[in-house]
Amino acid sequence: MEWVGLGVLVAPVEARHESGSAWGAQWIGERSFAAALVSALTLLAVAISGYHPYAEDGGLYLAGVKRLLDPALYPRQTAFVLEPMRMSLFAPAIAGLVRATHIGLPAALFALHLASVWVTLFAAWTLAERCFATRQARAGAVTLLACWLGLPVAGTALSIMDPYLTARSFSTPCSLLALVGVLAMTERGADHTERRRGFLLCVGSVALGGAMHPLMAMYTLGAVAMLACLRASRQSVRVWGTTALSLAALGIAACAQALTRPESADYVRVALTRSYWFLAEWRWYEGVGLAAPLVILSAVAWKEQWTTARDRDEMVSGARRALARMAVIAGATACVAAALFARGGAAAHLVARLQPLRAFQIVYMVMVLLLGAKLGERVLRRSVWRWGAAVMVLGGVMFGAARVAFPDSNHLELPGVAPRNAWTQAFLWVRHNTPKGALFALDADYIHAAGEDAQSFRAITERSALPDYSKDGGEASIAPELTAAWTAGQAAQQGLSAAVATDAERVARLRPLGVTWVVLGAEAATSFDCPYRNNAVQVCRLP
Repeated sequence: MEWVGLGVLVAPVEARHESGSAWGAQWIGERSFAAALVSALTLLAVAISGYHPYAEDGGLYLAGVKRLLDPALYPRQTAFVLEPMRMSLFAPAIAGLVRATHIGLPAALFALHLASVWVTLFAAWTLAERCFATRQARAGAVTLLACWLGLPVAGTALSIMDPYLTARSFSTPCSLLALVGVLAMTERGADHTERRRGFLLCVGSVALGGAMHPLMAMYTLGAVAMLACLRASRQSVRVWGTTALSLAALGIAACAQALTRPESADYVRVALTRSYWFLAEWRWYEGVGLAAPLVILSAVAWKEQWTTARDRDEMVSGARRALARMAVIAGATACVAAALFARGGAAAHLVARLQPLRAFQIVYMVMVLLLGAKLGERVLRRSVWRWGAAVMVLGGVMFGAARVAFPDSNHLELPGVAPRNAWTQAFLWVRHNTPKGALFALDADYIHAAGEDAQSFRAITERSALPDYSKDGGEASIAPELTAAWTAGQAAQQGLSAAVATDAERVARLRPLGVTWVVLGAEAATSFDCPYRNNAVQVCRLP
């Protein structure tokens, strides 16, 4: 019944007003085609982007899940494990699912990753169905999104979707479904029941996204409100409503910045390590990554010249233009907020912590859907070889980028498959051969070491560790109360594997913090007892 209800909701109104039997057959055919296409594209998307459950932010979230499943884990430096769970139901939901199903955490993570990609692509199809009248356009929109799921979002340190499971894996499809709900409840000719369903879909999606990732849901809520204004029947609401929303967002940012107390010098040093917060620190091509989508979407929003006969219908073209305009206005507002209030030299960095440029995740998704639709309808059409060539080229580029990002790891780190990454192999040895209460130290920025591939020590080893520069630094920048612990950890772990570091110096730095084991690079000179060594690292007991 839920599937039928959603199908009725996303079907164009004029189609639903056709004779019952004709529309029913058409609806079943479209639903079958959409389900088959999305299922195939899910496998394609994962094959292109890869799967790395313990890498980057995936490791941060996964450590929290493991802590809930086994409270004896991570008895030291626990705050860095708990921080990602503070305002999200992601970890409790995953832990609860694993307990209820007994299928094991690795299998559950992979199944949920596949499901999140499938729902994201299906949500994209329903959004495309509201904006494009032809099957070629809709298929092109979803196909390009599947190929480009790993596309970096300018310099925000985000991708459209990650190759691992995090809270964003759920907030992303919720954002798309919320936009579908807005288009449904503001559609001309929709009856009361259809508007109510659209409203419930919108509210439910924002609520679920907020339960998983409050920050991303906040930007989704702004996009939803903006789109609702742009879909209003009265021009005054479209003009002044969107203007008021943009000014309100900037006003809130200004008030938040003005009312925040000045921060400590130690915290400011932590905040300044997050260069992606500050536009002034971005490279020139990252700035292009902000401007180019706005230019492309502006062409759709205000200068669109689609001429396909069916697509001249005001219903789908109006939805498409409103979606593009929403993305342009929301993106421009985010840029202004970041430029004015997210500055490294400011006395406070509250707005920087909120990362307003994360709103560009929605901007990028809308841009990809519109470009893909135009590609499908104008270029690929009904030619099988063109579709195949497009997937090979567009997917091949992103596959190459994915391999560059994780060159020393399996492209698909599936449950039960032995890792080829030397760091991961060492981390697995640690899990199986050291006590749960052990506290480890590694080089402060070990995640960026050659061959490490951003694999998370805590998530893989299930052992406590002093905070690292990259991911734990991100946690400390969001939660200032972690500043002291993070600063102490950085000082103790700086250059542990350097040629100038001696064992005596290592002991003097690490012993006062309670460290019992240390992971050093294979090239580090040491006389410590190191029961495990490979070509990348050595795992040693601290005397």
